Amino acid sequence: MRRFIFRRTVQFVPLLFIISLVGFAAVRFTGDPLAVYLQGGRVSPEVLAALRARFGLDRPPFLQYVYWLVAFVRGDWGVSFVTGQGVLAMIAQRLPNSLVLLASVTVTTLVLAVPVGIYAAVRPQSRLANVLDAVAFLAFATPTFWLGILLILLFAVQFKAWHLPSLPAGGMFDTRTGLTLGDVLRHLILPTTVLSVVGVARYSRYLRASLVEVLHEDYIRTARAKGLDGRALLIRHAMRNAAFPVITLALLDIPQLVSFAVVTEQVFSWPGVGQMLVQHAFRADYPLLMGLLMATAILVIAFNLLADIAYAFFDPRITYEAG
Repeated sequence: MRRFIFRRTVQFVPLLFIISLVGFAAVRFTGDPLAVYLQGGRVSPEVLAALRARFGLDRPPFLQYVYWLVAFVRGDWGVSFVTGQGVLAMIAQRLPNSLVLLASVTVTTLVLAVPVGIYAAVRPQSRLANVLDAVAFLAFATPTFWLGILLILLFAVQFKAWHLPSLPAGGMFDTRTGLTLGDVLRHLILPTTVLSVVGVARYSRYLRASLVEVLHEDYIRTARAKGLDGRALLIRHAMRNAAFPVITLALLDIPQLVSFAVVTEQVFSWPGVGQMLVQHAFRADYPLLMGLLMATAILVIAFNLLADIAYAFFDPRITYEAG
């Protein structure tokens, strides 16, 4: 296993290089970060030239990439053109907020999706299973920003107008009362609901399909014929094998939820990296955009590796030592 982890880690290095090269080229065409100073002659040409030299924007794009890459390898992620702060420090400041949201979404999704998937697999022709199928298709077709706005209008605006207990429309906590666990949990309800809807639909359908296939395997029929209790058969034997696709999907979705949460964080004013990405993308803040891109790429690669390790842990028949 150690050799496999080392080999995969080495293989990821050229992948990160390609991602950084393509990402830098794409980010470079988002606009001029100093364009705001060109409007109305707010600064003199001399000052603009000094700013370009300070940020290295006077160099050819290829040299800008080389200088950025060398600094990145050394652990220097650059300085934001907008705030003047270190990119790594800015990401570290916002990332915990996003991780809190993502942890809430992941736990909520799995807690709801597992029993729904099991029920749909065990009783596929029941009315409730058909209703759950219809709700899943509706969830897939619902845009997250539309659902977020709808929940805000209902639970934050209308509930307050009807003098009912309402939920916060945005933010992470009430600035008047300060940061408390209960307040954070209240602010988590709406964005977690929005991001969990599609996840519950996906995971439950994956689990149902996998579980239906496993339940028709010969060893399951043999165990059932020997009189093994139905619940024990389902939990100890069928679920152990049927959970593989869901485990993989969950591990791979965790880092990708950062990108999925961009719109949701913006709608609910959640102070995470997604909201920061939107704010700085409009201002062509190259260093910060590249930092967020590389942080997301590293997370995706790391969780891909964790998915492979989880497969070997849950199924002893899988080994990575050979080859």
